[in-house]
Amino acid sequence: MTSPDLDSILSSAQVLQINQLMRQAGQRARELAQQPFDVIEKGRQDFATSIDRLLDRQLSQKFRDWFPSDGIISEENADSTAAFSLSHQRFWLIDPLDGTDDLIHHKEGYSVMVGLLQDHVPIAGWIYNPAKDHLFYGGKDWGLFQVMAATPTVPLVPQRPAPPSADFCPIMIGQKDFDTYGSVFSQLLPEAQFYFLGSFGLKVIEVILGRAGLYIYLNQRVKLWDTTAPLALAKAAGLVCCDLEGHPLEFDQAALLAPSLTHRQPIIVGWPDYIQSLQPRLVEAIAQVKLDI
Repeated sequence: MTSPDLDSILSSAQVLQINQLMRQAGQRARELAQQPFDVIEKGRQDFATSIDRLLDRQLSQKFRDWFPSDGIISEENADSTAAFSLSHQRFWLIDPLDGTDDLIHHKEGYSVMVGLLQDHVPIAGWIYNPAKDHLFYGGKDWGLFQVMAATPTVPLVPQRPAPPSADFCPIMIGQKDFDTYGSVFSQLLPEAQFYFLGSFGLKVIEVILGRAGLYIYLNQRVKLWDTTAPLALAKAAGLVCCDLEGHPLEFDQAALLAPSLTHRQPIIVGWPDYIQSLQPRLVEAIAQVKLDI
């Protein structure tokens, strides 16, 4: 499906509004993280904070005001997930804090994310890193852009890393996945160097910037608001976004677990030569672990 020209959906004034809101929300999160805040356990190893919930309400209200005809889905509003079954052509997916564990432990790997899904295809995304005051945004057939602090917007140029070799093969992975698969990965991919970061979105940015050749996500806890923004940017950068079998990632109801909107598919995001070189051995490693369980 061809992505629409974002100029036909968003005016330059609306893009500026969104950019400013992302920075305001992220800097507010950074300020609040320096003060006492509440931590809420939503499920096993799944945490939110009073900061997440405050930003969720503020961001959701703004997008509801700006785009009243679109669906609004946000992580910390359980009722909003029901809206995904409604017949909206477009949905705004809001993740007020991606990488909440990093914020809880006063690390820098968290972000604020907003993605735009049209006809169940990610077409635009915004990822803001409060610690570095760095905003990334764009979409396929629109372009990729970045804003550092209060400087003017400039293009974000994807950087293809050197091909994987015996002594260079950087891979982004989540800590939970590495805990499960790391020892087998190290045996079957001895050339790989594994890197960790909290936010799903910031891991994808690392691949776009060429600091890693591939990001693999396997534990099947990631939800629609985690993926829409970063995968819109990944597609715009020319990365491959697929599951372990190489099938395209799907974003409709049939591909998600209800009511949580969790992706059924494991996720690989990477440069084509990394996918081609590493995918068969990744599949083999994962199969070995599953046999041992």
